[in-house]
Amino acid sequence: MFPDIARAIQEIALLLVPVLMGVTFHEVAHGYVANWLGDPTARLAGRLTFNPLKHLDPIGALAFLLTRMIGWAKPVPVNPRYFRDPARGMMLVALAGPAMNVALAIGFALLIRLIEYAAMGVVPDSAAYRILAPLAYICAAGVQVNLALAVFNLLPIPPLDGSNVLAAFLPPPLADRYMSFGRWGFIALLLLAVTGILGRLIMPLVSFFTHVLL
Repeated sequence: MFPDIARAIQEIALLLVPVLMGVTFHEVAHGYVANWLGDPTARLAGRLTFNPLKHLDPIGALAFLLTRMIGWAKPVPVNPRYFRDPARGMMLVALAGPAMNVALAIGFALLIRLIEYAAMGVVPDSAAYRILAPLAYICAAGVQVNLALAVFNLLPIPPLDGSNVLAAFLPPPLADRYMSFGRWGFIALLLLAVTGILGRLIMPLVSFFTHVLL
């Protein structure tokens, strides 16, 4: 029992930084792109900040730590009426979050390469090794966490980012009807997670791109 608890605490400690970075940068990317397109809502709400406390949803973060697939932050407020083309604007804002997660995954992968270079010739169990090894594990977790966030959020299930991307290509009446299913979206995602379907959808892609980066 106690080794399992210790292992769980260690795993959460390794995931904490990647998860906080992943959800924070994801939401900030949404806000910055919306602001760039003319919507000041996120900026006026104080959400264009990298302070994770401004974006963190405790339940969403806990859900991701437990499932490694389902997680969310406080959504950045976006008002599409500020955009010249609301559908295109929402698509670009939606894509910004997963794109940021992919960029973070690449960044963590590059850090692993630097750590491997720095570890050349380092004696195992030395002080330097005890610092570099956990950093490498955190970076590896950063790759997987951010790829999982990117793939998960690109699923075309309202209210995930992928739904705004798909809605941009639908006729307006059909897009409105499609997005109205957002109120049931998280129930559908929970059912997919419980039945294991979500994992079968997400993890092969996450594993493939993790292998590519690492």
